[in-house]
Amino acid sequence: MNDFGIPQVTDLLNYPFVKEKVQRIPYALAKHKVVLPLDEVEGVLLVAISNPLDLEAVEDVRCLTGLEVREVCASKLLLEEAIEKCYHQKEDVASQLIASLQGDPLSQPEEEEDGYDLLEQKTDSSVIRMLNVMLIEAIQQGASDVHFEPLETGIGVRYRIDGVLQMRHAPPKEYQSQLITRIKVMAKLDIAEHRLPQDGRIKLKMGGRQIDFRVSTVPVAFGERIVLRILDKSNVLVGLNKLGMRAPTLEAFKKVIRLNEGIVLVTGPTGSGKTTTLYSAISEINSSETNIMTIEDPVEYKLQGMAQIGVNAKIHLDFATGLRHILRQDPDVIMIGEIRDKETAEIAIQASLTGHLVLSTLHTNDAPSALTRLVDMGIEPYLLSSSVVAVLAQRLVRTVCVHCKTPYEPSERELKELGLTEKVLYKGAGCPHCYGLGYRGRHGIYELMYLSSPIKRQLLRSADALELQKVALACGMSGLREEGAYLVKDGITTSAEVLRVTRGCEEI
Repeated sequence: MNDFGIPQVTDLLNYPFVKEKVQRIPYALAKHKVVLPLDEVEGVLLVAISNPLDLEAVEDVRCLTGLEVREVCASKLLLEEAIEKCYHQKEDVASQLIASLQGDPLSQPEEEEDGYDLLEQKTDSSVIRMLNVMLIEAIQQGASDVHFEPLETGIGVRYRIDGVLQMRHAPPKEYQSQLITRIKVMAKLDIAEHRLPQDGRIKLKMGGRQIDFRVSTVPVAFGERIVLRILDKSNVLVGLNKLGMRAPTLEAFKKVIRLNEGIVLVTGPTGSGKTTTLYSAISEINSSETNIMTIEDPVEYKLQGMAQIGVNAKIHLDFATGLRHILRQDPDVIMIGEIRDKETAEIAIQASLTGHLVLSTLHTNDAPSALTRLVDMGIEPYLLSSSVVAVLAQRLVRTVCVHCKTPYEPSERELKELGLTEKVLYKGAGCPHCYGLGYRGRHGIYELMYLSSPIKRQLLRSADALELQKVALACGMSGLREEGAYLVKDGITTSAEVLRVTRGCEEI
C-alpha cells in the first residue's frame, strides 16, 4: 500500500492483459496518462496508474470501457515498459499487412512530424503502415540492421538478427519506389538523387524508448539499396560485468585499463562488439578525477562525463587531426574509434609514451595479429613493445534458445575440434521464441594477450603472428576457440557457432 491506500504492484508484465496484448483503451490515452488496464474480474477492471491523484485518467478509462474500475499503483518506468509490451504488434503482422496490400491501389504517404511514435498507427497510407510494422517487427526481434534490397521482381527485406541475415518480406514491386522515398524523406536525404550514395539519420520513438536509425543508400542494378542500422540505447549493455567475460579474463582486463599509460587494443571483425567493450571499459574507469576524451566514426551512443568527437570527412576532421587536438585538451584517457593508418598509430603511440592511457580497435583475426598489423603499417617493433600493454580479441557467438534447448550426442570430430570430452552437448530445436532458429541472443568470447617479457622479446626478434601466438599460448593465454569451448561445455552456445566465428583463428 502507498500513502493513498492504493496497492502497489511491480509484476505488471505478468498480468493477463499485458501478456496477451489485450488493448482495452487507445494507445494515445495509455501513453499520455500513463495508465493501463491489467485484468477484468467479475465486471471490475483492474487498472494500473502512476499518479494516484489523476482522477481524470481513471474517469476516462471508466467512460471508455463502461466498467467499474479498481486502481493499483506502479512506477512510471514499469508502466511505460508494460504499455510498450501490451501495444507491441503481434507476430506476422508485417507479413499479413504486406499480403493484404497485394493489388491494392497505392496511397500517397502523408507528411508526419519528426520523431513520431511507431506504436501510434494514425495514418491511412499503406506505405507508411508497411514501413512502420516492419520497423516495429525488426526492433521486437532484436535486429541490428534492416536491409531493403531492390530485386528484378520486387524488393527484398532482410533483418540481421544476432549477426546473421534472415529473409523476412518481399513487398510488391509497385511499392519499391514509395518505400525507398519514404525512408529518404524520414532521413532528410535528397529524394531526387538516385545516382550517388547518401547517408542520414532517423529519430523515432517506440513507447518510452528513443530509437535512432543510421541510414545508408547506394545505387544498384534494380534501384536504390538502403540499409538501416538500428541504434536502440535500451539494448546497449555498457558495463564490463555484463559482457560475459570469464572471471580470469575480466580481472586481468580490469587491471590493464586502470594503468596510467600505455595502449590497450580491442580487435575483431565488424559487428563483434568492439565498440561496446571500449564503452564498457571507459565507463568502468570514468570518474570526476579523470578526463576522458574519445574520437569516433560516428559517435553511436552518448556517454555521460566524457567528451566525444565525431569524425567528419567533409571538414577534413579525421582520426589523426582530431587526436592532435585532443592531446592539447589535457586528457588522462583517450579512446580512438579505430587505428586505420600509420599517422594515427604514431600519434597514439606518442600519446601513450607521454603518460596517457589509449584505448582503440583494429580489424584482425586474433590478438597476436594486431601487433603484426601495426608493424605492417610501418610502426617500429621497439615502439610497440614499449607502448602496447595488452590486446583483447573478441567474437560474438549466438546463444542457444533457453525455451527449446535440447541435449544431443556430439560426434567424435566435433569434440576433437574443440578439445572436449563431454558425451552430451546442447542445441536449440527451434520454437516461436527464437523464430525457429534455435538461437536467441549473443554472448562474447574473449582472448586477452598481455605483453609480457617473452612476447616483447619475440616481437623484437620477429613480428610473425604465428610465432607471437606460440609464445602467448606458452605464457598462459587462453585462445578464442578454447574460450568458446567453455561456453559449449556449459550449454550456452553450440560447437557449430564457435567454429563459425573462430575459423581462421586455429590455435597452434
